[in-house]
Amino acid sequence: MSNEEYVKAFEAANREMESLMQQRAELDHRILHLRQTLVSLSHLCGFTPTVSWGMTDGVRFILRRAQHPMTAIDVREALANWGFDMSKYANDLSAIHTVLKRLNKAGEIRFVPRAPGSHAYEWNRPYTPVNMMEKPPSTKGRK
Repeated sequence: MSNEEYVKAFEAANREMESLMQQRAELDHRILHLRQTLVSLSHLCGFTPTVSWGMTDGVRFILRRAQHPMTAIDVREALANWGFDMSKYANDLSAIHTVLKRLNKAGEIRFVPRAPGSHAYEWNRPYTPVNMMEKPPSTKGRK
């Protein structure tokens, strides 16, 4: 294959990745709203709030909707507020730390350094890849 064919294949894969990332973001957004609806409706119905997803999904859910970086303690409090059952964990904070480290390593969340001994995490928003082979647009005629 020539370099031009590689560039075309790269661009096609890049477009597909952008499309899939957008679809994932839309699905994640819809799932978030449905979970919020379920929790709200369970309160209105007088049901005991419990959430049926696992720890990893719960941490993802909390960090996706967070407006600021969160510590493991913040995540634990938010999970409890959403009705997540922590009773099955001998050490819930340890489980949350493990999930946070794993999601950080996978690139789903980002480590945010703070004061020594204290750190937080935030959702790693999707990015759009850029073709570095492409020449920048001309600025002729612009003021």
